[in-house]
Amino acid sequence: MTESARGARDAEAVSRFVESFAAQLVEAGMQRMPARVFAALLSSDEGSMTSAELGEQLRISPAAVSGAVRYLAQTHMVSREREPGSRRERYRVHGNQWYEALTNREAVIKRWEGALREGVTSLGADTPAGRRMAETLAFFEFIEAEIVEMMERWRVHREKTFGPE
Repeated sequence: MTESARGARDAEAVSRFVESFAAQLVEAGMQRMPARVFAALLSSDEGSMTSAELGEQLRISPAAVSGAVRYLAQTHMVSREREPGSRRERYRVHGNQWYEALTNREAVIKRWEGALREGVTSLGADTPAGRRMAETLAFFEFIEAEIVEMMERWRVHREKTFGPE
């Protein structure tokens, strides 16, 4: 996008979108500051910003940016990059961040499955608590299989819609 086209963006409309989308993410369970930072990155033309740029746009402290980025990096929603020839970092959101975040949830689900198996064994499969635990385990096993299949369908759909990466 050219500078003149970028300058034509309504900064107030962008700010309203960022806050509105962030509120939706918070309602879904994301922490408020990471939600705001993620929405700001997602709405930037380059898909990346420095800490100073995020702080200025969102009117938040460097510490708030740092904490939000740490959370977003841990959940694979953003990545950190060094600016060439600089000590400054840029924080980037990628087009496939939802895919990456969901795919990385598979590892969490696997750990939960292990803990639930242990719970079934510890509680006894024939007890009411053991049966609840077994049903919960079956649910996560089902979800895991569905995610794998769904992500493969997404890869095919994405390539048809947006072309190869």
